[in-house]
Amino acid sequence: MNAPSTLLSRQSQRLLQVGVALALYSSFDGFAIPYLGSPRIGLSVHTLSAYQAVFLLTQGLLWPRLKLSVVASKVAFWCSIHGTLAILAAYTIAAIGGFGIETISLMGELPRGLSHGTRFQENTIKVLAYSSAPTGLICFSLILWGLRSSAIGDRDVPDQTG
Repeated sequence: MNAPSTLLSRQSQRLLQVGVALALYSSFDGFAIPYLGSPRIGLSVHTLSAYQAVFLLTQGLLWPRLKLSVVASKVAFWCSIHGTLAILAAYTIAAIGGFGIETISLMGELPRGLSHGTRFQENTIKVLAYSSAPTGLICFSLILWGLRSSAIGDRDVPDQTG
């Protein structure tokens, strides 16, 4: 096994592990929703972490098929992890503290939504939330690039002659 495929295999395993951990996080978060500073955002955390768990599990299964260099696979992997955990951290902080209205707003705010926090609190949520978008875009672009097929022989197509 060459270095890129060994790295992709190891990263695949890590993505699967983080995906299962997020599924557990989502399960435990569900029990905490009524006790959070903003139960409505807590429900969003619960839903988001469940979605992210499924996404990372899918990504982990797909990862070994990528045709990426060592550097590109490391960039894609860490951008995926950062993009996933940064937005989840922003929503989790907002749900626990009940603040973050400057960054996280829902259509038709519901009772017990978010309020304004201190400048530091609001900026922390803003930096976490906004940092997830460019890293997500970089990751998705590299994954799309890694799924390219340069020739028919690169595909796992069974031989039809015979």
